[in-house]
Amino acid sequence: MRLGMVGLPNVGKSTLFNSLTLSKAEAANYPFCTIEPNIGIVPVPDERLLFLENLYNAKKVTPAIIEFVDIAGLVRGASKGDGLGNKFLSHIREVDAIIHVVRCFDDDNIVHVDAIVDPIRDIETINIELVFSDLDIIERKISKTSKAVKSDKTLQKELDLLIKLKSHLENGKVARSFETDDFEELKLLEDFNLLTFKPVIYAANVLDIDLAENGEGNEFVKKVKDFAEIEKSSVFVVSAKLEEEISELSEEEKGLFLSELSINSSGLNRLIKESYALLGLISYLTAGEKEVRAWTIKRGTKAPGAAGKIHSDFEKGFIRAEIVNFSDLKETNSYAIAKEKGLIRLEGKDYIIKDGDVVLFRFNV
Repeated sequence: MRLGMVGLPNVGKSTLFNSLTLSKAEAANYPFCTIEPNIGIVPVPDERLLFLENLYNAKKVTPAIIEFVDIAGLVRGASKGDGLGNKFLSHIREVDAIIHVVRCFDDDNIVHVDAIVDPIRDIETINIELVFSDLDIIERKISKTSKAVKSDKTLQKELDLLIKLKSHLENGKVARSFETDDFEELKLLEDFNLLTFKPVIYAANVLDIDLAENGEGNEFVKKVKDFAEIEKSSVFVVSAKLEEEISELSEEEKGLFLSELSINSSGLNRLIKESYALLGLISYLTAGEKEVRAWTIKRGTKAPGAAGKIHSDFEKGFIRAEIVNFSDLKETNSYAIAKEKGLIRLEGKDYIIKDGDVVLFRFNV
């Protein structure tokens, strides 16, 4: 999973990136201190791996990972190449989802590019640049498809969708708010790879005093939540400054610090959970003496597709999957006992992998 972190200059984007990834991307009180994207690889916290490591006495543990990409700050006119716009747009096109960091606090010591803090204006500034970029793509596709449809009538549906989508974008709306129940249209929308079709989590950056109540008393956060609801996006309330402090503590100190603030988990853990839900992802597990590992797949993936995540040969030669759910394995504390109790199942090609399934694939190539 690749998450692109975006936002106007000086909203706390690079500070949050550094805190989540323990990286050292430059964070300064002036625009464009981030030019090239900084990349941080973060293991997905999963307590199930520790249990399996001990149960199997595994030599190696490999968690699932998330790649965070800290993309350069954006300004008005980016779609026309202003600021670092063209670079920004090319980098964001490569991510699976967008973490849009929005400033939801006042601080006279931190300059704002538009002088006054207004999270909705900030969101719309970036959204409209992405819309302009998408419009450029759509218009070129319309021109190309209009010519091709004369000799290939099967392209008419695609052309009709492009025309409807162009009108939608021209009204200042993002592609992810375009409504259709048509499976073919949804598939085409995905294939277009539009910037505004990518799923978004708005990271509302607040002061630490607003964090314990999840920003409920913060008017800026309320506006962001109302905006996101209309757009069908998610909102994640975080304090970049607080996360920066937490990132410098030991694991034991982190727990005590969060407890004192009445916060259940770190921003990283909450963001990962939110990202998995947004993208419809789950993790299944493989376990043995050589390695215990978590694999990330789309919810609804059938057993052969999940096997293909490990190696394409596993999918091609899939025979069956030997499966026990983690909760059953943990309760029995023994694979042998789980088998005696009939908790281990043999599943075929139509089985849909569940979150926490511990799987052994049988295949023949």
